[in-house]
Amino acid sequence: MTLVLDAEALYRDLLRAVPLLSETPARLVGITSGGAWLAERLQKDLGLEGVHGTISSSMHRDDFAQRGLAAGGQTKLPFDVNGAHIVLLDDVLYTGRTLRAVINELFDYGRPASVKLAVLVDRGGRELPIQADYVGARVSLRAAQSLALARDAAGIFSFDVKEA
Repeated sequence: MTLVLDAEALYRDLLRAVPLLSETPARLVGITSGGAWLAERLQKDLGLEGVHGTISSSMHRDDFAQRGLAAGGQTKLPFDVNGAHIVLLDDVLYTGRTLRAVINELFDYGRPASVKLAVLVDRGGRELPIQADYVGARVSLRAAQSLALARDAAGIFSFDVKEA
């Protein structure tokens, strides 16, 4: 059975949902790398002023000793986190460990008024009690499979499914 997910259709749904996640204008913060791509495109497509943030889970991961620092990107939050309404964006929610690390990283920068989570895909398999406020699709994959957002040169999204 082949998994077919239309990343662009899920993005369009996310585009409609993000403004509803916060009563006040929210700051978009994308988790490297797929979430950062989503934040960048949403910022533009929603016509939001200011800039989006990017956050990395590297420094707070419980498997840091094995993984080390990711080369994909570092945390950049070009706004005051204190009192801000944050919408965290990620491509795929799986165990919840990345989110736990990202929330720790976020609080290193200040205390937001609220934090919401929006993901394109929830693949289940949670190891921590974390859930998204918005989910584009729910899918089941074998533990040996991975799912990640891809972006082509034109900025069009698709999903890569890989076998371990």
